[in-house]
Amino acid sequence: MTKKRIGILTGGGDCPGLNAVIRGAVRTLIRDHDAEVIGIQFGFEGLLTNATVPLGGESIRGILPKGGTLLRTTNRGNPFEYPSNGTFVDRSQELVQNIQHLGIDGIIAIGGDGTLRIAQRLCDIGIPIVTVPKTIDNDLAATDYTFGFMTAVDVATEAVDRLDSTAESHERVMILEVMGRNAGWIALYSGIAGGADIILIPEIHYQSEAIIDSIRSRQQEGSQFDIIVVAEGAKRQGGEESYLDPAKRRLGGVAYQVAADIAEQIDLEIRVTVLGHVQRGGSPNAFDRILATRFGKAAADLVAGGQFGLMVSLRQDQIVWVPIADAVSRPKYVDPDGEVVKAARSVGISFGDG
Repeated sequence: MTKKRIGILTGGGDCPGLNAVIRGAVRTLIRDHDAEVIGIQFGFEGLLTNATVPLGGESIRGILPKGGTLLRTTNRGNPFEYPSNGTFVDRSQELVQNIQHLGIDGIIAIGGDGTLRIAQRLCDIGIPIVTVPKTIDNDLAATDYTFGFMTAVDVATEAVDRLDSTAESHERVMILEVMGRNAGWIALYSGIAGGADIILIPEIHYQSEAIIDSIRSRQQEGSQFDIIVVAEGAKRQGGEESYLDPAKRRLGGVAYQVAADIAEQIDLEIRVTVLGHVQRGGSPNAFDRILATRFGKAAADLVAGGQFGLMVSLRQDQIVWVPIADAVSRPKYVDPDGEVVKAARSVGISFGDG
């Protein structure tokens, strides 16, 4: 009997835990399903350039704790809108032909919402795909958590801890900008875990006056320093997001905007730290290693069993699967009236909204 040949790719931005998914999937496919596994490099672009490598026991040895991705990744390479000479062309049929040429019986695509949307379109034209949700932003509604998120929270929380001690020493306002795009999960979790005084998230629009009032209130109580954690997608009430690159809609710089808004109204020095890609790199924590391994195993079982068009998901600590179309139908944002936000308010954290 001919072995099934399964391809694995990672698309979109990297995050801690990608290698753990690859390891979990490869080991399961080889040990439980006697399948042949090939790695597709640089996401879907590797299927246009035939950039593949064999994946076996030796190639995945020792990758569990490593950050990044063994297969490398890219935010480009959408076969339906492939850049060419200043325009975009549809190369999806070329991709289909290359998959057939490679003899691939199924694909495991690991990525965020962009990768998932491409995977859904490929499913619609007959490509056998199973997906694994990946994003540090934790903004996919079909799963309780995405791997990479908890590691990013750990990194951000450590940054808050370190800024706290230097803020107290110098009596300064420290503003930490974290990732998350239009979802405030990283800022919310790391702000609570680090004991931040103010958390600014996209779901709750802030007012500069409310931030200033919060700082002054703490000063009256005897505290001469403040920690503000701000999500990159946060915005003023009635305002817009801050972009490092407006043309590409690349979020960033809101921490400097907040600093400028409050600088003339308070008598404390202000310092800004933008955490950036430190949140994406490095070794995954234990939670993400375990979740990624479980996702990889579940995806392997689905693709080996011929069940396609699905995304593996974590629901109430159980691994389940949902249609890819459902997974990308709506994002998951912080509920401004949810239990986590209420808990933060109860311990004195301000969200800059009055």
